[in-house]
Formats: sequence, structure tokens, C-alpha cells
Amino acid sequence: MKRIFLIVLDSFGIGELPDAEAYGDKGTNTLASVARSSYFSMPHMGKLGLFHIDGVEVGEKESQPLAVIARMREASKGKDTTIGHWEIAGIYSKNPLPTYPEGFPKEILDEFSRRCGRGVICNRPYSGTKVIQDYGDEHVRTGKLIVYTSADSVFQIAAHEEVVPVEELYHCCTIARELLQGENGVGRVIARPFSGTSGAYVRTPRRHDYSLIPPSVTMLDQLSEHGYTVAAVGKIRDIFAGKGITEAVYTKNNEEGIARTLEYLEKDFEGLCFINLVDYDMLYGHRNDVDGYAKALSYFDGKLPELMSRLREEDLLMITADHGCDPGYIQSTDHSREYTPFLMYGKKQKPANLGTRDTFSDIGATVLHYFGIEPEFQGTSMLQEER
Repeated sequence: MKRIFLIVLDSFGIGELPDAEAYGDKGTNTLASVARSSYFSMPHMGKLGLFHIDGVEVGEKESQPLAVIARMREASKGKDTTIGHWEIAGIYSKNPLPTYPEGFPKEILDEFSRRCGRGVICNRPYSGTKVIQDYGDEHVRTGKLIVYTSADSVFQIAAHEEVVPVEELYHCCTIARELLQGENGVGRVIARPFSGTSGAYVRTPRRHDYSLIPPSVTMLDQLSEHGYTVAAVGKIRDIFAGKGITEAVYTKNNEEGIARTLEYLEKDFEGLCFINLVDYDMLYGHRNDVDGYAKALSYFDGKLPELMSRLREEDLLMITADHGCDPGYIQSTDHSREYTPFLMYGKKQKPANLGTRDTFSDIGATVLHYFGIEPEFQGTSMLQEER
């Protein structure tokens, strides 16, 4: 019985891509920034080979890494969650998803407001935690929805749970998703419920993402069509709009994501368990919190021996990322255009350093190769000969 556990450490970049300057990201390196923190400790990832990956100049190199390792170059245009995950699964995006640095067009918001039955305030790029402090009182007083965006391709709607019930907020997100198609097809519409009182508003864990439907076949489609389990942990189901996924569990933080992964390691199934650990990006990268990011990585590293101890003879563990979000890059709080790491461990896989790969899609091709499926997209398998 073959199983693959593919873990995405959301935003864990390892150095700027050659075209980073075009994205305003010259000099970014998420790993190098967090490695300067006194809280950074990743000895187990080091044993797998993290510090041997091309371009990585931090950490102690092991004499004999345990994993297959590679540096992954993003072929698609963009640096967001949707495009990164889609490319891992086999989709090349030749154009970046649309962004709205000046806010969304009036005609879209007018129709959105008409269909939702509520007015709109803000409509500009904003920090998700700051926007509820700056606009929360007006929202509570008027019932108008707080609509905002970021440097990413997102349409975000914040609403107090006692003013706009969560189910109504979700319905408004569905309306926005229907409106935002074609040239205005943002990657994600995101529900951002919050609670609390004036001066002390806090976001609640009932966030929900509404993604574009992937435009072409992915490894998830191919696996499920061949009868394999495709289990999504965290926001994976939302990123792929449920396409190709056979079962899913949502999580409120990294700790729960790791706990659900440990539960899946005890289950009997054949196929893929695809996990996103979002805190690195959401809580630390976007807030320039170097120490928080380092602590979260160290926590994952501390759980890695337990994850590996539960792997069965035929299992593979893959660890990668979808983009960067350098918390030490004080010029920005946005995602960064970076290489990502790839580490693959299996009891039968012979360790190897595969250098720098040309596309994240090599990961999807590797997953399918392990199950004897020919990928319907461009990508080269990284499977190695058995020990």
C-alpha cells in the first residue's frame, strides 16, 4: 500500500529567483532571514539535507543527507499561493493573476453590493489585522462589508460575526466569486470574520477561501480518476476549489495541521495526503515577524522525528513550499519571488542531490510516477532507485 505525504511549508522560500527584481523582491531570502534568529533550530531538516540544497548558505551540512533534495524554480508568472500550489500539481500559469493596487473597479463593487444587500467600505490594499482596527467601528455601526485586497490576487471581505452572521458572509463570498471571473478572475475570494469590541477586534478561525477552479488537469485529478485517495489537510481543498480531492479536513493553525497529518499516518489508505501549513505565511511572513517565523519552523522540525517514525515501508514524505514571504525584508510585507526547497524521504529511496529544477511541476510528476501514472502535464519525476 503506497502513500505519499506532501507537506507545503507555506512561504518557506530559500532565496531570490533570477527574475525577482521584476517583482520588487531583489535580495529576498526567507530562510536566510529566519536563520539569523536565535530561535531558529532545524537539525532534523538539516539531517534530511536542507542545508545542502543549491544556494543555501546557512546551517550545518550533514556528511550524508538522508533525503532526495532539490532547489525548485517557479516557471509560472506570479508569487502567490494559488499559482504556487497549482504548479506543484502540474499547472503552468503564463500570466500572473490580476491584482488591484488601486482597489476594485466601481462597477464590480456596485453589483456586489446590490446582490449582497450591503454597502462596501475600504476597497484598498490593507493589512488584514489593521483593516479591522481602522474600519471595524464603521462596519459595526453601518453594517457595511469591509472589502480589501493586498499585493496578492485576492478579494477579501471582513465582517464582525455579530453584525454579519458567518453564513451570510460566506454567501457574499460566493457572490464575489461568481462576479470575479475572466480578466477580473482573482485567485481567491476570502471570508475574514472577526469578533471583539472597539480597539480590540480579532480575527476568528472561521476564514474560508473561494478559489478559481484550476484551468487544466492536475495530479489530484489524475490520482482520483485512478481510484486513489486524495486527502487535503488545511487550505488545500480551497486552493483547488475541491477539484480532484476525495476528502478534506480544515485546520486552524500549524499545530492542528501537524496533528491531522499524524492521524492520517495511522490510517489505511492508498494515495496522497496533501498538507498546507499556513502560519509561516499568514502569521509571520506578512507581519515581518522573524522570530515568530523561526519559532514556527523550529516547532515543525521538532515534530519531524515523530512524523518520520510513523512512515511505513512504502511511504514517501515530501516537504516543499509554494513561494517566499521574507519576514526580514522590511521594504515589504508581501510574498517574495523565491526558489523553494524540495526534500523527499522514504525508507527505500536512495538519497541524492538533484540540483536546481526548472518547475514545481516536477513534484506532481514524481507523485504520479510513484503510482505508475503518466502525467498529463509537463514535469519530470525525481524518484530515485531503491536502496
